[in-house]
Amino acid sequence: MKNSKKSQSEFIPVFHKSFLKPKYWGVWLGIGACAGMALVPAALRDPILSVAGRIAGRFAKSARRRAQINLFYCMPELSEAQREAIINDMFATAPQSIVMMAELAMRDRKKVRQHVEWHGREIIDALREEQQNVIFLVPHGWAVDLPAMLLASEGIMMAAMFHNQSNPLTDYVWNAVRRRFGGRMHTRNDGIKPFINSIRQGYWGYYLPDQDHGAAHSEFVDFFATYKATLPVLGRLMKICHAKVVPLFPVYNSKTHRLEIYVHPPMEGLQEADDMTLARKMNEEVEMFVRPHPEQYTWILKLLKTRKVGETEPYKQDKLFPK
Repeated sequence: MKNSKKSQSEFIPVFHKSFLKPKYWGVWLGIGACAGMALVPAALRDPILSVAGRIAGRFAKSARRRAQINLFYCMPELSEAQREAIINDMFATAPQSIVMMAELAMRDRKKVRQHVEWHGREIIDALREEQQNVIFLVPHGWAVDLPAMLLASEGIMMAAMFHNQSNPLTDYVWNAVRRRFGGRMHTRNDGIKPFINSIRQGYWGYYLPDQDHGAAHSEFVDFFATYKATLPVLGRLMKICHAKVVPLFPVYNSKTHRLEIYVHPPMEGLQEADDMTLARKMNEEVEMFVRPHPEQYTWILKLLKTRKVGETEPYKQDKLFPK
């Protein structure tokens, strides 16, 4: 069953009657609960979502183990108790960010913007005034989709690459929400050319630099206290698309119930850098954003899956945080 239609390799989610079958009722229940919470004021819902997220984090054994391993490698200077606290806060932050995404999809965009604070917004405004091509470098935080949706709601044409969700209904709803204000979605299975074409046509790109794409085209460079396989693609994208690379990171502040979006100035020296230097520069930006707000990062991803020859993948080491 196809879950989309395509126009020039653009992913467009399509609803299917089969989504109404009983096997999807549990997913619909979760979607309904998320939509219901989105209508509750953030000051009331955030404490509830925090508790729910922390409880879910105790039962999500595999996801928790991946986060434990990632932090063990990336932040060994912290005690185990400190790392566990970060993981607990991460599970609390996740539903808060997701529900705000649902709120932006369902409610008046102007009202939602009142709960958003930009740090460095003048950088974006200047680039827009200059009619520059832009590629945002966005570490994989829990609120990662929100800045793109907010910019699209202001009339900025956005284009992003993504991986499909394993559940067809979840994939449909998630991407329909992402496209609430327009923009283009490109699946990674279609390669990078459609994404490049969109940027050349004036769309602002949204690129996540921290996913593991294997060793073939990656460089092994420092990542926090360890290393990871990093795809050094931004220099080439910058040159091909004649674009500025702008680091950006969203942080959901559960104390103020606001989304804070941090924007760094455009990166320099990317076109002249070799692949090793370029990959490290990308990881440095991730580290600068994540260190002050580690609970915002999706530590449950297999960030360190690809290792150097002779090393065992951390997630396959049974003695490391036994299941």
